[in-house]
Formats: sequence, structure tokens, C-alpha cells
Amino acid sequence: MSPRKPTPTPQGYYRVEKAVVILGLAEDENDTTGRRWLRDGANRKPGDKRGRAFPHSRLNGQLVFSDADLAEIYAMHRNAPTRRGRPRGSRVVGRSVVAPQTEPESPARQLQTAA
Repeated sequence: MSPRKPTPTPQGYYRVEKAVVILGLAEDENDTTGRRWLRDGANRKPGDKRGRAFPHSRLNGQLVFSDADLAEIYAMHRNAPTRRGRPRGSRVVGRSVVAPQTEPESPARQLQTAA
């Protein structure tokens, strides 16, 4: 059985491999960096807690992005924070930290330290 040839993509539409290069997430089409992020963003369901789905189209079952789709995705994430998740630090929320209290010195101890 011969390997299937990839279906040609119409002018102005890009498959995931080329779209990540255009967005600047990968060096070339063989680099896999950013592909999963782009696919997962396009496959989000309505009401997903991670945000709204990326604009995209499907042609013959293939996920494709137009120039306008890529521009909108870029605008959505242009100033996105680079850190994800909860900031590091104290896990205690709503309670203040109280410094340990020291016992007052006895009068006999005060006399010893003064001498």
C-alpha cells in the first residue's frame, strides 16, 4: 500500500504544520513546537474554562487556518503572560502569620544581665 499524499490546501489556508511557522512558534514545518497548543486551542468546547476556541476551519477533515484566523489568534495571545498556574509562595490564604511571642524576662534574670 502506498503512503497517502497530503491533500493540497487552498491558497490563503494553512494546515497546522505551516500555521505554527507563520505564528512564529516553530522554526520550520518539521519542528513540532506549538502544534499541540494550536490543535488544543482549536478543539476547545464552548464554555471551556481555558477560554474560547481558536478560529479555524475544517476542510475534508483537516484542520486549517486562514490568514484572518491566524491574525485573530495572534491578537488573542499577543500580550499573554508567560507564566502559567499559581504564583509560588505561601499556600496559606486568609490567615496572617503571627510572630512567636517571647516570655517576659524574670526580674532575677534582668539583674544578672545588667551586672
